Amino acid sequence: MDILTLQEKLDKKRRMALGFFPTPFYKLENLSKELGINLFIKRDDFTGQNLFGGNKVRKLEFLLGQAVEAGAEYVFTYGATQSNHAMQPAAASRKLGLKPVLYLLALVEPDANCWKGNLLLDRIFGAEIHLVKALPDESLFESTERYMELARRRMKELEDEGHKCWSIPLGGADHIGTAGFIAGYTELSLQLACEQLKLDYIFHANGSGGTMAGLVAGRQLLGEETQIVSVDAAKHSEGFSREAARLGNSALKWLGFEPILTEKDFFRDEDHFAPGYELPSQKATEAIKLMAAREGLLVDPVYSGKALACLLDYVKDGRITKGGNVGFWHTGGATALFAEKEILGSLI
Repeated sequence: MDILTLQEKLDKKRRMALGFFPTPFYKLENLSKELGINLFIKRDDFTGQNLFGGNKVRKLEFLLGQAVEAGAEYVFTYGATQSNHAMQPAAASRKLGLKPVLYLLALVEPDANCWKGNLLLDRIFGAEIHLVKALPDESLFESTERYMELARRRMKELEDEGHKCWSIPLGGADHIGTAGFIAGYTELSLQLACEQLKLDYIFHANGSGGTMAGLVAGRQLLGEETQIVSVDAAKHSEGFSREAARLGNSALKWLGFEPILTEKDFFRDEDHFAPGYELPSQKATEAIKLMAAREGLLVDPVYSGKALACLLDYVKDGRITKGGNVGFWHTGGATALFAEKEILGSLI
């Protein structure tokens, strides 16, 4: 598949202009010298539409395009209290004249008198916010199912009143949102072609799986050999890669391509999310400080800090050879640096 044909397919889908593309791609000179590799960064933290952008904007261009096309009035989405994904739909919905409704799971209990980070931004954007406390005897899956049921009840209330509602899944991880990262991989491939550069690896943080599925689908469509290392930010089920293949194939079919993905196309690192989602690790803390000290850039303790920690470990143990070309896909999320102390850990 050539890039122009792929772009034509993407351009046929309804899409709202929410981000600023292409996002910057450049070499991190200081870290490259220190690590003995050629380290490049893809700045999806610069996606827009405001200072607190991030990778979800790529998905939202397609997801909210469908919401607008359907004549929606309210947009529902879901996440943890400091969810990057939940904040970005709240902002984008306001730009498009839609009303955001957020159901947020309090894994870390926020201070009701001092909202911080993304939760504060959600409030400034005027989202209808429902905080649901995680129960000690529940798994993350059970907690999610409980607040999703509450959201469905609220959606029915609004629809019974005559309002059109639209639901964006957790992390924007459906076939429509995943197509946003097929577009993202295409964008990077064009940037690499302009630089006459090939990457041996791309590292990125993996949450709900849509970013991973889109990147891998884009790579497979274009017939490229870059190893995509998807660094889990939470513990996933045994069949998660299989589900990611299904998700990627659904996005390909939506764009008019044949399904080509299997779970063997995915490479996930499951060794760097510990001690858990929204729980800081010492390696991530060290990675955040290293990036700040060497490049003056910020990554977060929940997602991108753990992905960077993984990349650094791969360099240290020789899985990435000296002189290799490595990409770090910065998915955003630095607002987590202004969240509760339990999320920041020993950073402060």
